[in-house]
Amino acid sequence: MTYRSREQVRPIDLRFMWAVIVALGACLLIGLVVPMDRLDGKGWPARALTYPLSALVVPALWLLRGRRWSFPALANGLLVLPFVLDLAGNLFGLFDNVTNFDDVLHLVNWMFLVGAVVVLMAPLGLARWNVIGLGSGFGAVAIVLWEFMEYVVLKTGTTGLDLTYDDTISDLVLSTVGGLIGATAAVLFGARSVVGRL
Repeated sequence: MTYRSREQVRPIDLRFMWAVIVALGACLLIGLVVPMDRLDGKGWPARALTYPLSALVVPALWLLRGRRWSFPALANGLLVLPFVLDLAGNLFGLFDNVTNFDDVLHLVNWMFLVGAVVVLMAPLGLARWNVIGLGSGFGAVAIVLWEFMEYVVLKTGTTGLDLTYDDTISDLVLSTVGGLIGATAAVLFGARSVVGRL
């Protein structure tokens, strides 16, 4: 596969990325230092150790590929954003107090996750329908693996997950649809801004 030539990173993409990363750090810090009953049992210390890794995935891939194209700041921000939304939902009690918030978050988070993957694929110069198909497929596989991990965690005896068959099916459908929307939007808007017309 051939890569398109390097282009300068757009300042708006950098500002977006840094705003999301700062928001991630702020949410984690607030959850660690401000006592909140609604965060009990939410595994905040584990999140504080693992969620920041989301901000390292894109830079690691970029370095491993030899920096053949400009740094994908937009993809990095899009990849970190679902973790910020998850943290904010817990900080503000939205999972417990807003009906179907978890369902909405599955749809929205997969839009951002798949959007990040599509933006990362943009320098490859693939046809737009191939990129949408690959991005959507990635999103579908990712939600299947996510639900499988939840099942494994459930089988270890973890309580409070409230996992049901209906919940699993709705998560699979909503995340797959979100992935399709995210892939299409990224091809039409985000990826085009990175490397020109796909």
